[in-house]
Amino acid sequence: MTARRAASVLAALAAAAVLAGCAGEATGTPDGSAATKSPAGTPSAQAPAGTTPDGTLLVADFGGDTVTFVDPERGAFDRVEVGTSPYGLVVGADGRAWVATAEGVAVVDTKTRTRQARIPYETETGPVATGEYRGGGMGIALAPDGRHVYVGVNVPGADGVLEVIDTDSREVTGTVPVGRRPFDVDVSRDGAEVYATGHDSFDVTSVRTDTLRTRRMEVAPYGTEGGLGSWLKPHYAVVRPGDGKLLLPFEGERLAVLDPRTGRVVVEPMTAGTHQHGATLAPDGTLLVVGTGPVASDDEDASLTVRRPDGTERVVGLDGPHEDVAVSRDGRTAYVTGGFTRDGYWNGITVVDLAGKTAPVRLAAGERPLGIAVL
Repeated sequence: MTARRAASVLAALAAAAVLAGCAGEATGTPDGSAATKSPAGTPSAQAPAGTTPDGTLLVADFGGDTVTFVDPERGAFDRVEVGTSPYGLVVGADGRAWVATAEGVAVVDTKTRTRQARIPYETETGPVATGEYRGGGMGIALAPDGRHVYVGVNVPGADGVLEVIDTDSREVTGTVPVGRRPFDVDVSRDGAEVYATGHDSFDVTSVRTDTLRTRRMEVAPYGTEGGLGSWLKPHYAVVRPGDGKLLLPFEGERLAVLDPRTGRVVVEPMTAGTHQHGATLAPDGTLLVVGTGPVASDDEDASLTVRRPDGTERVVGLDGPHEDVAVSRDGRTAYVTGGFTRDGYWNGITVVDLAGKTAPVRLAAGERPLGIAVL
């Protein structure tokens, strides 16, 4: 049994008392002090006149009920209330942001910084709650043509549901069962399939967008030992443009490459050696993966993996836990959120120069910021 599998078994024992997985609601900062709904997340920069500038960052405040607009150099400058405990978000070419909250999908006009609507879920998820295990929306994605939004809805104690929203009518037009706790949702480049990553079921569910027919594909490069208590489960995925395969990082050790046509998984080595969550692709195909920090005694600290298309990697150290990542349109800068789904979150973003010429810079922004997009 490997060290990581042993850690997974120990976590499974702990799960008898609480649901583990990525355990616990975050209540502390990296130095162990109590986290607060802090002034650090309060907009401090002067709001720009007119419409929101290109390059502004938008983060989902998982510790509150807002999204925060952030100048990538000066910090937060505005907030919009969207609903309880927003998780993932996606922004269309028209400037509308779709935000998965515990209460429904909020629609925000990012140009005028106003909420236009909040679309309730068709799925019953129980009382509105906060924290990692709350019911409601998690991963969210937009169809390439902008006509539909796909949101993974967590149903505590049961399988998740993918809900389809028509972006014109702002109504739910379809629902389909997927895996447990759909951390991430992605869409194929041709829009024909949606992929929901089921964190607690070790799988990706492929959903045909025309028929809503599903196909489950197991993604478990360490096996499924430990069940709900395992740390070694899928979190986030990206769709590789060249061949449409899904890339799912695990533990800074293994990159699962899933072919959605066959369900076959090929595993490639990674080098960060730490628990991993958020992932995105830079314009040149470079894969960026967030290392959240240790969950086992042999883990390395938090980091950002910069993995070139040829498989070579550079690992950038980060100060404290992080969760998700976005990249500037020119591909030169990464923005990594400090919200995190476990203990140790902080209210800010780390700005990383992908050329490595300057050291990462921490920027106060948001309230336990999780999902992030570049406007």
